[in-house]
Amino acid sequence: MTSIVNAMLPRHTEAPAATIQGKKDESRKMKTAQWFGTKDVVLRVTSTAICGSDLHLYTNAMPGMKKGDILGHEFIFFGYTHLTGGWDGGQAEYVRVPYADLNCLKVLLSDILPTAWHSNELGEVGPGDRVAIWGAGPVGLLAAHCAFARGAERVILIDKEEFRLKFAKERISMGRLETINFSQKKPYEALREMFPDGTGPDVCIEAVGLHYTNSWQTALKLETDPSDILNELIECCRKGGRIAVAGAYAGYCNHFNIGAFMEKCLTMRAGQTPVQKYWCKLLQMIEQGKLDPTFVITHRPMLEQASEAYRMFNDKTHGCIKVVMKLGKKETAGKTETAGQTTVAAS
Repeated sequence: MTSIVNAMLPRHTEAPAATIQGKKDESRKMKTAQWFGTKDVVLRVTSTAICGSDLHLYTNAMPGMKKGDILGHEFIFFGYTHLTGGWDGGQAEYVRVPYADLNCLKVLLSDILPTAWHSNELGEVGPGDRVAIWGAGPVGLLAAHCAFARGAERVILIDKEEFRLKFAKERISMGRLETINFSQKKPYEALREMFPDGTGPDVCIEAVGLHYTNSWQTALKLETDPSDILNELIECCRKGGRIAVAGAYAGYCNHFNIGAFMEKCLTMRAGQTPVQKYWCKLLQMIEQGKLDPTFVITHRPMLEQASEAYRMFNDKTHGCIKVVMKLGKKETAGKTETAGQTTVAAS
């Protein structure tokens, strides 16, 4: 959520921002806000979320960040790394948007719900489909929510974090959601039991990406991305089924099972989400009560607590699923809303 600053601020105003200081070191610092040009817009940020993509930078899993850079793209515009231009992100009190004279829309969506919807589009999820989703993070949860909204007959969510699976079953489609904890049983074995006819899911959605593991080949720089989950999707999907890859990948992976992929006559689609393409449709569905993306938000700390919030989100502690940091009155600082209760965040 953002609001446009009505009056131009001094060109070198200092404002608080969440900046990267090193691997797993994200701190709140004062940054000098600079803006100029007749086509710029200055935004005052009131809420800014932490995305799984931010964790790739927080853990140094992807290159491109320098000490002092501002993280965050889930607010309204987009935060770039130095690989694509060097624009600062949105986890700050003020954000300058260059070349912003194109539009000034009052209500927008960040990328999380459009990404979940896009994964369903890639998998062509429709009425009667049986869908399996790897990853019970925010995108995976919303992908399950979207699948039911599109008429899926069955939706199965796969993860190892029991608190996330329980959270999902309590909040998605009135208990219709099915779950698999892969720390207790391999997904292939569990799905064979769930599909006694020997078929399997019509659609398999990958909502995890490169962040979930570091193999020895990754450590030795022999690959940038693991193929484990992609191979698992190929193994589990029914013959002639569809695979959708929503998780972020950066480069090469080894041992991709292209033989099974070909023999089973599968279709795999992937790609970055064209967020603007889905804005109008998804906003209408929210207004009509068909979708409610807010259920994934479990913690609402202040920006001053950014370091603790990043650590909690990365380590999956305190029942954390989605963090939205607030910027506002100081008297509310130090409190975090989590799953319906208020607790003091660790310092």
